[in-house]
Amino acid sequence: MKRLFLLSFLAVAMLSGCNGNVSRQAGEDIGNECCAGKQATPLTREEIKSRSFGELFDTIDVKNIREDVFTLVGEDSGILTAGTPEKFNSMVTSWGGWGIVFGKPGVFHFLRSNRYTLELMREQQVYTVSFFDNEFKDDIMQFGMKSGRDSDKMKETKLTAVQTPDGNPAYKEAKIILECRLAEVTTVVPEDFYNEEDRKFVVDAHAETGEYHKLVLSQITKTWVRK
Repeated sequence: MKRLFLLSFLAVAMLSGCNGNVSRQAGEDIGNECCAGKQATPLTREEIKSRSFGELFDTIDVKNIREDVFTLVGEDSGILTAGTPEKFNSMVTSWGGWGIVFGKPGVFHFLRSNRYTLELMREQQVYTVSFFDNEFKDDIMQFGMKSGRDSDKMKETKLTAVQTPDGNPAYKEAKIILECRLAEVTTVVPEDFYNEEDRKFVVDAHAETGEYHKLVLSQITKTWVRK
């Protein structure tokens, strides 16, 4: 896991020093300055559902996201979504981070090898990572309770699926959407772990799936934030 140490260091280096509650002066360029697009009057769920992707989101440089990445990934959790408009799946991810992947802004995830979403990510080689305000916590946790491979969980969610302009599946209720292109999928091995607890974690997972966890590295191709 030599690469994991390097990525962890880079992820910390990428973190911004301020949170997402940024006040704006009149006439300020929201698309370039905000990180999560906070509105003076938050939209209701019904209003969100009725609006188009372009009405809800602005694209910004990923370096302008000012929310704490440790909170986004470790506490808010992200939703990985991959597939086609006809067949897509989402899963909760909270192990990973942001940093530099092969010289470009990117993300990495630590995923079980049998995840259906991972299968679709590898098929399409593109996917999205979505982050949500706390009011949607219960909605996104539903994606972690069962597999979409053998259930209708994608039809059961109250979140509203939408395609980005590039055709990648995401959700209207998200506050941040990262569009990502797969760069590498690496299989971890127990011998690379120096902490016994962590080593046991991947060994136990292998006993269930017959394969070790995957370390997924991707480059961020586009960043969207709520207006």
